Order: sequence, then structure tokens, then C-alpha cells
Amino acid sequence: MTSLRTLGSSDLRVFPLCLGGNVFGWTADEQTSFAVLDAYTAAGGNFVDTADSYSAWIEGNKGGESETIIGKWVKARGNRDDVVIATKVSQHPEFRGLSAANIKAAADASLRRLDTDHIDLYYTHFDQPEVPVEEIIGALDELVKAGKVRHIGASNITPERLQASLNFSDREGLARYIALQPHYNLVSRDTYEGPLRDLAAREGLGAMPYFSLASGFLTGKYRPGGHVDSARAGSVAKYLESERGRRVLTALEDIAAAHRVAVATVALAWLAAQPTVAAPIASARTPEQLPALLGVADLTLSDQELKQLTEASA
Repeated sequence: MTSLRTLGSSDLRVFPLCLGGNVFGWTADEQTSFAVLDAYTAAGGNFVDTADSYSAWIEGNKGGESETIIGKWVKARGNRDDVVIATKVSQHPEFRGLSAANIKAAADASLRRLDTDHIDLYYTHFDQPEVPVEEIIGALDELVKAGKVRHIGASNITPERLQASLNFSDREGLARYIALQPHYNLVSRDTYEGPLRDLAAREGLGAMPYFSLASGFLTGKYRPGGHVDSARAGSVAKYLESERGRRVLTALEDIAAAHRVAVATVALAWLAAQPTVAAPIASARTPEQLPALLGVADLTLSDQELKQLTEASA
């Protein structure tokens, strides 16, 4: 049994890989999504990440498709108490922004789609700097006091706004962010390392990095001159063209071969070993893609291996 990790200063205990729900209702239909969720939980996984806006970018979708699928799955399996569900507010086409009224209305809509009476972790998806942190935290605190939300987190926020939010929570005795969702991986380190990570460490926040495999680049399936049929292939080209990207791939392949694991497993293991990181987020379109992700729970890299990757990605 894989040991669960404590999320920040909370009472939440989570599997070291958070399953991304962005593909549910997008590149994975309902039946396939159920199969992925079943395989993930069968392996000991208990932490699912979604957002109210997934997947509004697809023609014909309204947003909330991912939440609806997760809600149906939880209902069908009767496992609500065994799964930590995280979702986010601010980007749904009908519930944009972080005004107090919108946060509360969006939360109720998410609860309906998820078919549950509480959200375990509720993130502000993208900060809205023109809304005072007092208004945002005040609304989130009301949701916590009402029992609709257990814990709150922030994503895509500056260190300054995050610090101001935490200070206000502490000063007024209101709900406090326990989690952070930064863009962070081996080929995108400056998006988190520095002031934001220092703040998370100082304030005891747990980080769940998104794009943890750099849109698939860190799975090793993309090669210079090769072609992969994927919805994300375009965003990967920039990594392939950089010397650093190729250096990182070489180091990942060496270590993966030594451990006889997938390249993606090693990339996630490096991330999981970084200060403040509780669980990297990664998604699977099919159950067949899961083993490489789940392997992070059983792979501990040596100090030398971690150093090799850190230097390759510098």
C-alpha cells in the first residue's frame, strides 16, 4: 500500500499522484473516463483534480463536463468518502471571475454537477487582481463555514496576492489557503521556483504542480523530427527545439533505463521530491497510460539522480 501524503497543513491525506480530470469529456468520453478513474483508484489513488470550466473549450461543450462525469462515477461507485475531489472557480463561461457572488454561485453549480454536498479542495483557478483579497477570502470562508467546501487553495496567483490573502485570513481568523497549484515541471522551473515556492514553504502550503509532464514532452514520446498525433503536439515543439529540453530527455532516459521504468515516471518522481510538492497532477486519456503515472508512488530517486536531473534542467 502506497503511503499517502499530508496536504499542506490540512487533514487531507492524498496519493502522491493527483489524477487530472481535464481530459474527461474532452479526449476521454464518459465510458473511458470511468475506466481511467476505476484503474486509478484500484491502484490506491484517491485524489482527483478538475475545474468548473473543463472542457468549455470544445465546440458544443458548456463547461462542467468533467465535473459531471466525476459526479456520475462517484455516484455509481458509492465511494465519495474515499476520494478527495478538487475543483476550481473563475473560468466557467457562465461563472467568470472571483466576485463574492460569483464564487458562491459557481460553487453551488459545481456541487450540483459533482452530485455531492461538499468539495474537498476548492481553488481560485486564475486570480482576478482587481477583486480585493478580502472579498475573495470572505466568500471562500462562507463556503467553508457552510460545510460546502472543506479546504481552499489558489492557482495562477502572484506571491504578493497570495501573501496578502494569507495575511488577511490570519488577521481575521478566516479560512486559509492550504494548497497551491503552480505551473511547474523539469522544463518549466522558473514558473514556481523562487518567491512563490519560498512563500509556500514558509506558510506551509502543499503544491500540486500542473503541466507536470510539460504537455506530454516529459513522457519521452516526442522526438526531434518525429510526429505524434496528439491534441497538444504543437505546444511541445518549443521544448524539442531547445538544448535544455534535449538534455533533460537524455537524463530522464538514462535514469528510466536504470530503474526499468517509463520516462514519465522519472519526471514525476523528480517533481514529487521537490520542496513543498505534495502530489504532481497528471492526466490519462486511457487506462493504458496510467501505469507510467502511478509508478511515481513507488519510485524514489537517489540524491545523485535528482542532482543529475536538476543540473540537466538548469
